[in-house]
Parts: sequence; C-alpha cells; structure tokens
Amino acid sequence: MTLLASVNETALVVFAVVVGITMVITYLASKRVSTATDFWAAGRSLTGPQNGFAIAGDYMSAASFLGIAGLIYLFGFDGFLYSVGFLVAFLTVLFLLAERMRNSGKYTIADVLTFRLKQKPARSAAALGTLAVVAFYLIAQMVGAGVLIEALVGIDFSLAVVLTGAFMVVYIIAGGMLATSWVQIIKAFMLMSAAVVMTVWVMTKTSANPVDLFKDARGQSAEGQKYLEPGLFFATPLDTVSLGLGLVLGTAGLPHILMRFFTVPNAKAARSSVMWAIGLIGAFYLMTTFLGFGARAILGRAGEEAAGTGGNLALPNLADELGGDLFLAIIAGVAFATILAVVAGLVISASGAVAHDIWSNVVRAGRDSEREEVWVAKIAAVSIGAIAIAIAVIGGAGLNVSFMVGLAFAVAASANFPALLLALTWRRFNTTGAIVGVLTGVFSSVFLVIISPKVWPGADSEGGLFGFYDLSQPGIISIPLGFLGCWLGTVLTTEPAAERKFDELYVRSETGLGAEVATGLKG
Repeated sequence: MTLLASVNETALVVFAVVVGITMVITYLASKRVSTATDFWAAGRSLTGPQNGFAIAGDYMSAASFLGIAGLIYLFGFDGFLYSVGFLVAFLTVLFLLAERMRNSGKYTIADVLTFRLKQKPARSAAALGTLAVVAFYLIAQMVGAGVLIEALVGIDFSLAVVLTGAFMVVYIIAGGMLATSWVQIIKAFMLMSAAVVMTVWVMTKTSANPVDLFKDARGQSAEGQKYLEPGLFFATPLDTVSLGLGLVLGTAGLPHILMRFFTVPNAKAARSSVMWAIGLIGAFYLMTTFLGFGARAILGRAGEEAAGTGGNLALPNLADELGGDLFLAIIAGVAFATILAVVAGLVISASGAVAHDIWSNVVRAGRDSEREEVWVAKIAAVSIGAIAIAIAVIGGAGLNVSFMVGLAFAVAASANFPALLLALTWRRFNTTGAIVGVLTGVFSSVFLVIISPKVWPGADSEGGLFGFYDLSQPGIISIPLGFLGCWLGTVLTTEPAAERKFDELYVRSETGLGAEVATGLKG
C-alpha cells in the first residue's frame, strides 16, 4: 500500500480543519508562555469549568469513543462495564486526591511525594511510575491512531503515526500546558457534540426507550439473552472485579490526569473542575452505551466483520450508515482530535518526570534555571515522541493495544495510587515505603499481564504461562501488592524527618495554606 492510497478526501479536509484550529491555538498560547509555571501549569490560570473540560478532553480517549462502543457492540453487558468503570473512577479522584494534590504539589506527582520524603530517591521512584504508565498508554494511543486513520482516511499506518507524533510535539514545544489544555477543551467540545448528534440520531432510528433499544440489540446478536448478561468478554467474575479495581483506582494514579490539578489557582477550582469533568464524562459514557447498543441494533450481525476483532470500527461504520461519507469524515476528524489531545497530555506529563523531577531535582539538585528546565522539557518531549513513533511503527498495527492500555491502568493503580494516598494520609509513611511500593506495583502488574492467558505467548493465545493463573486483569492482585510494598518498606525502616513533616503536609493539603499560587500569564 502506498502512503496515500485510497485517501478519503472529505475526511482529509476535515482533518486539515481540525489541525488548523489546533495550530492557531498553539500559536496564540506560545506568546503567553515565558516561565516554568506557564509551561507546566498554564500559569495556574484555568478556571474550574475550563479545567473540567480539559480533564474530560484528556480522559476521554479514542479508546473511550471508539473502543467502548465497539466492545458493547460485540459483547453487550461486559462492554458496558467499561463505561461504568471509567465514570465511577472519577469519584475516587474527587474524594481522595483532587484538592489535596492541588494544595500539596507544584507540577508533578513527585512534588507531592517529596514534600515529606527524601528528594532524590522519592523523585526517582515517582518518575519511574509516571514513565511506566505513560510508556504503555502513549504507545497504545499512537498505534491506535495509525490503525484508525489508516482505516478511516486511507493514509498509510506509518505515515499516520508520524503525523500524529509530529503534531503532538509541536503543541508541547510551542505552547506547553496552556496549548495542550485548550486543545483538550476544543476536543472535549467536539467529542461531546459528535456523541450527542449520534445518540439522537440512533434514538430516532431505533427507539427512545432504552429497554426497547436493549431488546432490539439482543435480537441482532447471535448470543441472544447472553448478550445482555455478564460472561461474553470476561471469563470469570473475578476478572470483572479485577477490571473494576484497575479502572477505579488506576484513574487516581494517571500522571497526565493528576497533573491537570496544578493548572487551577486554588483547591476550590480543583474541586469544581472535577465536578465539571464528572458531569461531562458521565454524560459521554452514558451516550457511548446507547451508541454501542444502537450500533448492534442498526448494523446487526452483518457489521461484525467490518467492525474488526476489537470492534473499534463499529462506531465509524454506524456513522457511515447514519449520515454517509460526510458524517463519517466528521467522526474521523473528531477521533483524530481525540488522539492528538490525549497524546499531548501524556507526553507533557512524561517530559515533566524527565525535566522537572529527574533533571532539575535529582541531577542538578535545584541549581538549574527555569529557562534550562523548560528547554530540557522540550528536548525530552521530542525524544519521547520520537521513541513512541519508532516503537509504534516497528510494532505495527499488530501490537496488542488493549493489553497496553490495561497495563497502563494496572501500573497506575498498583504503583502511583498507593504511594500518593499513603504519603497524604499516613504519618508513618517514609521514603523506603514509597520506593518499595512503586517498584512492587510496577513489576507485579507488568509480570501478571505478561503471563496472562490473553498475552502469553501471544495476543491470541490461550492458557497463559501457568495453568493456575487465568486472570487477564491483574488489579485484584497487583494493587494489594503495591499497598503491601508501601507498608512493608515503611515498617522495616524509620525516618523521623518524614513523620515530623506530616502535620505540615496534612494542614497544607486540607486547607491550602502555603500552597503554590497562581502567577498569572504574561500578556
């Protein structure tokens, strides 16, 4: 296949419009970024509603838009569990971390941990957790971008991956978090609008009564009543519980989501932004449910082959069925904007771990200037983008995307979340506990996914490495192991300085006294 064979010209025009809008935003943002706070935290200038839209734009990935609807189309009830899990996950963020993160940190997860722990080891551990999550998530998004753009637009997979990575790097280098935030806000608006239009269209084609829609979908499935019951996708109830734990607690450990709480001026705005995000995300996942079941009711069994093995093309096929080439092109453009926004958020969090945590605070030990830190961040963004592009192109469309996204959430829930939560709530918690907990969470979750039946020895294999281990989702084991590592590392060592600083951190996290303040953006 040539690089531009069978190009959908209408979709290409829509893509050009989307990219043009985001480039204008990036240009305007670049004129307002002059300090490290501007670059990492948009000058802490976003309002609660703005940051809520940005969080929603960062969180609602192409996997959400296309993947969940596709899973519901193929597997019914089991696919619907993803919608529930992604929505409920933000309640954990709201109640446990949002305000405390905003009050306690500066730019990254490591800033929260190192407030009362030893700088170099704690930052190194936090950076490892961040980079592990971002690596799996970013490569999955890049591969997904290539597959979707190739299928929807006709651009060759490798070229699609390179273009996605190039635009992503431009957003970050030119506009930092400010440009990334506004790209995510625009993307969230586009995604919600597309979902509303499609949902209304589906209801007019089927039934406005959800019960009738479910019955119609069941009638179009070869599985019959089993389509509306658990068990088609997850082999055991234990796997279902494990998935739920991974989604609910993993969201509270995603570095690109937690980093967003540093872009608002205070804890009140952080709380407000989560409430806006929950409202937007809740409405979106409710609509993906209707779209998934609607696709089954309208496309029926005949659409299964065209939807692909993971069902990712079920929604584009539904758009084509509803509105023809133009509507399909619009949905393709929205999917592309979705991918751009998410990968930009991932790379800026990874560059934060490299430049702010490792370079500025470990290697340079705080002796570098803000200008130097920002330049290192830009170099890191280019390097991370290049590595992600290379791995995605070399791995190709056959790379197991679902496995990598699941692994990202498992690592976040098993490594980042326990260390963050205990640093904010347990007086005895210390540096050794953080290091052991993060390392245990990262390696246990990676190992358990590798030996799982869906991965070992290949994506389509059965049985796994060990006959007695049949879980495809590791969270129910790796999350307790992460907490156990934190506890064990803490109780086996003593660190009086960490205990003494707990009260100061607790007061700051609960009240905001002494928290980082908004600097304001330069005109």
